[in-house]
Amino acid sequence: MEYKNVQKGKSKKWRQMLQFPHISLCEDLRQALERDYRSLCEKQPIGRLLFRLFCEMRPELSCCVKFLDAVAEYEVTPDEKRKECGRHLIDNHVPEVPLQLVSACSERLEQEPCKELFKEATKLIHDYLSVAPFADYLDSIYFNRFLQWKWMERQPVTKNTFRQYRVLGKGGFGEVCACQVRATGKMYACKKLEKKRIKKRKGESMALNEKQILEKVNSRFVVSLAYAYETKDALCLVLTLMNGGDLKFHIYHMGEAGFEEPRAVFYAAEICCGLGDLHRERIAYRDLKPENILLDDHGHIRISDLGLAVHVPEGQTIKGRVGTVGYMAPEVVKNERYTFSPDWWALGCLVYEMIEGQSPFQQRKKKIKREEVERLVKDVQEEYSEKFSPDARSLCSMLLCKDPGERLGCRGAGAQEVKEHPLFRHLNFKRLEAGMLDPPFKPDPQAIYCKDVLDIEQFSTVKGVELEPTDNDFYQKFATGSVPIPWQNEMIESECFKELNVFSLDGTVPPDLDWKGQPSPQPKKGLLQRLFSRQVNLWVGSGPTAPLHCDFQYIHPVPRPAESMSGARHWGAPEEQCLTRGHQHEWAGFQGS
Repeated sequence: MEYKNVQKGKSKKWRQMLQFPHISLCEDLRQALERDYRSLCEKQPIGRLLFRLFCEMRPELSCCVKFLDAVAEYEVTPDEKRKECGRHLIDNHVPEVPLQLVSACSERLEQEPCKELFKEATKLIHDYLSVAPFADYLDSIYFNRFLQWKWMERQPVTKNTFRQYRVLGKGGFGEVCACQVRATGKMYACKKLEKKRIKKRKGESMALNEKQILEKVNSRFVVSLAYAYETKDALCLVLTLMNGGDLKFHIYHMGEAGFEEPRAVFYAAEICCGLGDLHRERIAYRDLKPENILLDDHGHIRISDLGLAVHVPEGQTIKGRVGTVGYMAPEVVKNERYTFSPDWWALGCLVYEMIEGQSPFQQRKKKIKREEVERLVKDVQEEYSEKFSPDARSLCSMLLCKDPGERLGCRGAGAQEVKEHPLFRHLNFKRLEAGMLDPPFKPDPQAIYCKDVLDIEQFSTVKGVELEPTDNDFYQKFATGSVPIPWQNEMIESECFKELNVFSLDGTVPPDLDWKGQPSPQPKKGLLQRLFSRQVNLWVGSGPTAPLHCDFQYIHPVPRPAESMSGARHWGAPEEQCLTRGHQHEWAGFQGS
């Protein structure tokens, strides 16, 4: 089956799976949600769109939204066009902002059109919107609709939420396979952590730590966690699917080892952004290396495998000799205390390896004792070949500074220090962070950038371990269902939001949003469901001695819909496209992650 057909794999019954509840069922949710403007109207994607719809219905608020849009466009405008864009913004989109501030922006625009020119004006607009307009929004049908989306977001997630496809690779506690959300057709990677294997290795805290950190981070440059659920035998993390292979494969198995400098610089910039996003959340990554950097279909990278990541409390340091030999910083090797400095050291190792085609402190396929590698890391200066431009050599040497206090990225400004290095002088980070720059390499969708599925070693059966009722406390902490921001992005990207988020054209309140109304009754069951239910009742009513025999292979019960919306519109759904179980082993359209 072709990859493009799999991407169209929305279930025929996706509208039933994503059916709005009556608003009366959202009362507890209304009371529980924190009334925070930034969370509800800026950070959450569906909340942001619904607040915008609310503002666009009021002229005095619509101009504020247009101004914020214009500022966002200004910030990602190429340097040579930014002044012209800024003039257009000031002439056409400035709402009720103090004239003194407008004059100051105009003057600075002519002198130096920096990306943060309208930062203060933007803050004033958000401060204004977060008071009276936000209070009005909370009493509107737009916020009620947001509650309906949040209700659906919080519905239980099980293995039946997904279709499972072929094995992509394996992690420390189990296999990684491709999966697809039935309701939206979106593809993910499902990382399965076998319960018995976790228990045998006493890996509960490590597994939960990775899950909680992934849940906290929302970055274009870090693998996202979309769902966490459990089955009888495994805990499952549903993550961003990365089809382009890892950097280790691309460095060493795609021709001559290493990259041309422009490609290495692009990846270094995206990794820098990812580290910056992690550090902003006070998370030290601690395992940066080529095999943990994955490429997507378009050639953008994401940081993956956060098993060694740790939260660093504000004002504190941490300690621990963790990481991968050859990428561990001197302070880690010496078992000293640190915060985020080891990540910038590892970035230096990675940039060096991308350009040189080998690690700075060990040679590929040449066995060197761990003690010798650690001695080189602590005491020996790395060497640079003619492959390095002066700027590339400068960046690497500043990141590979033995003293963490003098290392680039550790002098107080974090990722911003690295972004300002001359090697990145021609790179617009605002456009990069918005996903508007084309990568220098795009993976071939027909190519294989990993081991063949037959080469992936199978896990042995775990013996001597039994699961107990007391283990359920840990499983409940882990299996929390959908993660809000990735789930909402999925609804938007799959156009489910666009197709379901319909309001009455005449301005009347839809029945499902009418607090005075009552939920509509459940729709009548189909003929197959009624016959099946009747047959089950006959079996149950015939007493304990009656044989209970039924070949469930031929029974496909329709998912029970939520409360239906009275007077809801009905659209035709696209024909379901999916892989049958018999074809899973034949489909090699996904690469390892």
